[in-house]
Amino acid sequence: MDKVVINSYEEFEKLVGQQLGISDYVELPQERISLFADATLDHQWIHVDTERAKTDSPYHSTIAHGYLTLSMLPYLWNQIIEVHNLKMMVNYGMDKMKFGQAVLVGQSIRLVASLHSLVNLRGVAKAEIKFAIEIKDQPKKALEGIATFLYYFE
Repeated sequence: MDKVVINSYEEFEKLVGQQLGISDYVELPQERISLFADATLDHQWIHVDTERAKTDSPYHSTIAHGYLTLSMLPYLWNQIIEVHNLKMMVNYGMDKMKFGQAVLVGQSIRLVASLHSLVNLRGVAKAEIKFAIEIKDQPKKALEGIATFLYYFE
């Protein structure tokens, strides 16, 4: 699927209620999980101790941090949409976020996104993006929710 290209609020507005796209899959290898643990100081064994996880984890494997899965959202989002004529874009919030299934080391995830709503706040576009992060070849989603971004058009 090609990227959605938006040049104005009016173009954005026409997409409310529509699926915007699906990103490519990206793998979450142990190296990325360990680097995330270092960055966030969250070294819980289920994420970083591969030997212990084989025996003590119900997954028999290390798993990605839930917040690592969430942190992939901007990278995956940029594969779906390209917004022009912007001064800036700001993350505004998350709503109804729910982790549905753990992402095991080495699994790949992708983003499916639709434009849930769009509101004009005195020239700032408040976009609510309904998203799901899917795990390749798995029926349950890793994460679902609504991400809210503020787009400041020029």
